[in-house]
Amino acid sequence: MTDIGNQRRIAASLLGCGVHRVWFDPDRLGDIQNAISREDLRGLIGEGAISARQIAGNSRGRARAKMAKRSYGHCKGPGRRRGAAGARNPSKRMWIQKIRAIRKALVELRGTGEIDPHMYRMLYRKAAGGQFRNVAHLKAQLEIISGRMK
Repeated sequence: MTDIGNQRRIAASLLGCGVHRVWFDPDRLGDIQNAISREDLRGLIGEGAISARQIAGNSRGRARAKMAKRSYGHCKGPGRRRGAAGARNPSKRMWIQKIRAIRKALVELRGTGEIDPHMYRMLYRKAAGGQFRNVAHLKAQLEIISGRMK
């Protein structure tokens, strides 16, 4: 069998890929050996005797499986952690989550008529000042306040 290195090199330039990605049909090797011009090789590419293999990529399957496990708390133990607790879950982000929940609860309470606009504004300002730990604490304080008012 003669060398088909030249055909591989020319086919790679025609296909716009590297020489290692060029695929020759094993049944048509005789035709490929006889093809000496670029025009001959173009014809063989058109017939499907020569083609470029697909680019090999990196599989994300393992990464997706790991992300799925992490979504329900696995693979997050102390041995995996790098950085302080404040770096992994910043206090500002925690504050934003907490204040948004409290404000949403206040809007709902005002909407249902459990608190009047004046009480809403007073509780809103207290929440902004950090008076309430969470929504449950806000509602407990509200019951105490409403108990005093009766």
